[in-house]
Amino acid sequence: MSGLFGATVEAFGGKFGLPGLTNQTVSRVAAQRLRRRHAGFRLSRLGSSDRLFFAVLPDEETAASIAERAERWRCEHGLTGRLLPPENFHVTLHVAEEEADLSLSGRIELLAERASTLAMPAFRVDFDRVLSFRNGAFVLSGDGTTIGLQVLHQRLGDALDPRPRPARRFTPHLALLRDGKHVEKRDVERIGWTVREVVLVHSLIGQSTHRHVARIPLG
Repeated sequence: MSGLFGATVEAFGGKFGLPGLTNQTVSRVAAQRLRRRHAGFRLSRLGSSDRLFFAVLPDEETAASIAERAERWRCEHGLTGRLLPPENFHVTLHVAEEEADLSLSGRIELLAERASTLAMPAFRVDFDRVLSFRNGAFVLSGDGTTIGLQVLHQRLGDALDPRPRPARRFTPHLALLRDGKHVEKRDVERIGWTVREVVLVHSLIGQSTHRHVARIPLG
């Protein structure tokens, strides 16, 4: 494995910019005109509350099972945070965009095209513990059971940007809810699914809205 364990937003900084706009200064009026020009596209721009990220998603049956167990863990640990909807359960691999006033159409195509060079077979992933992160997220995680996700994270990063970069820590996890109460790591009955694709997700942060805008099959 050749070393991109943590491409972040910075890794994509100048690489996926709109041609001709990356280093060009425009007036506020000109910027508004550009935004209006793309108004015909329903998802014509990314605002500060928007994000594009690559993720793997559990199948519908597994997501329902995770939600059922998560409600039980929530009660057992006295958590009061609201569970994420099962359709939003995911494991983030790479955040590709989180900036204002960027056209989605060209970026989705470019990101999907780069990700399509990913060489990775389908694989099984399982989670066997729950814990709280310092940011308040209560998550499903694992150790040896999530090796495939770590390999996928690296290979996807290499496909998106092959330039050598310092390795960064990547902890595969699936967020269930947020809560102010901290839960120490606890083993749970293993739950997982077969990962067959990577999904490019457009997220409206704070609105519990995820749009699946591209799919990259594995295998």
